[in-house]
Amino acid sequence: MEQRVSISISDGIADVRLVRADKMNALDAAMFEALVAATERLAHEKGVRAVVLSGEGRAFCAGLDMGRFQAMKESGGNGIAGGEKRDLTARTHGIANFPQQAVWGWRQLPVPVIAAIQGVAFGGGFQLALGADMRFLTPDARMSIMEIKWGLVPDMAGTPILASLVRDDILRELTYTGRIFSAQEAMGYGLATRICDDPRAAAFEIAREIAGKSPDAIRAAKRMLNKLSVDPAPALLAESIEQQKLLGSSNQTEAVRANMEKRAPRFVDAGN
Repeated sequence: MEQRVSISISDGIADVRLVRADKMNALDAAMFEALVAATERLAHEKGVRAVVLSGEGRAFCAGLDMGRFQAMKESGGNGIAGGEKRDLTARTHGIANFPQQAVWGWRQLPVPVIAAIQGVAFGGGFQLALGADMRFLTPDARMSIMEIKWGLVPDMAGTPILASLVRDDILRELTYTGRIFSAQEAMGYGLATRICDDPRAAAFEIAREIAGKSPDAIRAAKRMLNKLSVDPAPALLAESIEQQKLLGSSNQTEAVRANMEKRAPRFVDAGN
């Protein structure tokens, strides 16, 4: 796990860092494993009262590793999310599948999670940020629901969270287009909690404030607030069903090939 995610705990605050800076903290199979392992460890770590989630280097998380898309281009396989081929409809972690748990696990933690975001949070990286209770962004940070670029839909637990944050038409526009949007736009959409020059320092400041409150009340508040969201189980399953149908299909494979070859895609007309 330490090769992808590091965890240090001090004064009740867990400092969780994605440590694949040379690849902009992109999500490969090892990163998925490390993220799930991190949430499992923290869920049982006594004395943790808040979590700061960040990425080393110039990006929070650039999304899925390009090597996964290269493999898709060459083989037409469906092993993008989380590495090897999986039955995405299988509920391996309660209401979630394995790739979803890399995001949903942060939502399930009994204590608040603050994400500190610099550079980019694209695709799966954006969904990872959504797993946090709060998101602090640098002024030049950029985000995108980028899955449509690759002929896919967001399938890492982002949709039920987004439904509670973003106006419906904005969510549809961002999902259908994959448009990159700024930190200022994210604030207007309800996707950023704060814009600050040093989001990591600001995240630790609020984490220390939270850690100084009654841990019983903080945990009770997170349980209560989580129940205000839409029922996540149907949304998580719908993500998986739709993604399973898309992965390896002719138009999805063509989207990958066109992007890798830097040309316009040649899609066939869709059915119902």
